[in-house]
Amino acid sequence: MDGSFEPVRPYAGADPAFCRHVDTFLDSALTEPLRAAGRATTGLKSSPKACAAWSAILREQGWAAPSWPVEHGGAGWTTAQRLYFENACAERDAPLIQSSGVRTIGPLIIAEGSAAQKARYLPAILDGRHEWCQGFSEPQAGSDLSALNLRAERDGDDFVLTGSKLWTSFAQYATHMFLLARCDPSSHGGDGLVFLLVEMNRPGIHVRPIRFIDGECETNEVFFDGVRTPAADRIGDIGQGWKMAKRLMAIARSNNTTTGMLRRALRAARREGALAGEIDPEMHRKLAGLSLRIDAYEALEHHAVSEQINIDAASATSLLKLMATELHQSITEAGLECAPASAFAQAKYLATRAATIYSGTSEVHRNILARAIGCP
Repeated sequence: MDGSFEPVRPYAGADPAFCRHVDTFLDSALTEPLRAAGRATTGLKSSPKACAAWSAILREQGWAAPSWPVEHGGAGWTTAQRLYFENACAERDAPLIQSSGVRTIGPLIIAEGSAAQKARYLPAILDGRHEWCQGFSEPQAGSDLSALNLRAERDGDDFVLTGSKLWTSFAQYATHMFLLARCDPSSHGGDGLVFLLVEMNRPGIHVRPIRFIDGECETNEVFFDGVRTPAADRIGDIGQGWKMAKRLMAIARSNNTTTGMLRRALRAARREGALAGEIDPEMHRKLAGLSLRIDAYEALEHHAVSEQINIDAASATSLLKLMATELHQSITEAGLECAPASAFAQAKYLATRAATIYSGTSEVHRNILARAIGCP
C-alpha cells in the first residue's frame, strides 16, 4: 500500500518476450525526476517539461505512437501490447502525455487524409514539432455540438474564420488546431460544416486560459477574428465536416481515459491514503473493488477494440467512454475519502469532475446506447 512498483500481468497476445522488453526499457529510461513528475500529475497531462523529455525518449525508441501502423512511423502494436505498455508505464509513474496529435488527429489523417497531408503532418506529430488541440465546443454548442456557429466564409482559396471555441484543452501550448466550422450560413445541425486543420500562429487567433477550481489552466477560450486559413487544409469534403468529426470522436472517446490512467489514479489513492495514515478495512475493500472494476473495463476494452463482441463501433466507443470516465470519478472520490486533507487528492478529485461532460456527457452516451438496443 506504499505505492511501490508491482509487476503488471501479461495480457493475451502480449508475449513474454515483448513484456520483458518493455519492462527492461522502462526500468532503464524512467529516471526518478520523470517518475516524480508522473506522480505529481493531477490532470490529463504531466508538466510540459516532463512531457517533452519523456516524448523524446519514446520517439528515439520508436514507441511514440504505439497504435499507428509501422508504415506511418508507428510501433504497430496490438491492443494487448498497447495495454501492457500503458499499464507498465502507470505502475512506474511515467509522465502522462495524452497527445491529441498521436491519439486523435493522427489516426484520422491516416484513415481519411490525403497523401500530401500524411506526408506533411504525420512526421511532424511524431517528432514533436506539431502539438495539436481540438476546437469543437463553443459557448452555445457543448454536448449539442451540431449547434456550433464558428463561421468559415470562403474567400478565394481561403476560409475566413470568425467566432470562438470554448473548453479547448492545452490550446496555450498548441501549434495546430483541428476544428469544425460552419461554411454554409443557411445550414443547420450537422449540415454545412467543414473540418479544418489550422495553424495556431495565424493572425487573428487569440487564446485565453480558463482557470479551474483546482487552480490549473488546462482549458481555454480561443477567439478567431477574421483568421485566414487555406481551404485545402481540411479533412473530407467541404460541407461534410460532420462526418469527419464523428469519425474523430469515435477515436477520441475510445482512448481519452485509458486503463493506464485509471490504474494511475488508483495507485495515487492508495499512496495518499498510506501517507495520511492506516487505511481502514472498509476502504481496503472499496479500493479492491475498484481494482476489479478496472480489470473488467480493461477486458471489455480489449474485446471491443479487437472486435470480439457483437457491438457496432459507435456504441462500443460510447460504452467505453461512459464506463471509463465514471470509474475514474469513483476512484478519485475514494482517493479523497482515503486522504481528505491531501492537497493532491483534492486536486485529483476536482480534475476529474469534468470527465463525464467532455467528449459527450454521460447522458448523451446513455441515449446512444439506449437507441442501440432499440429504445425509443
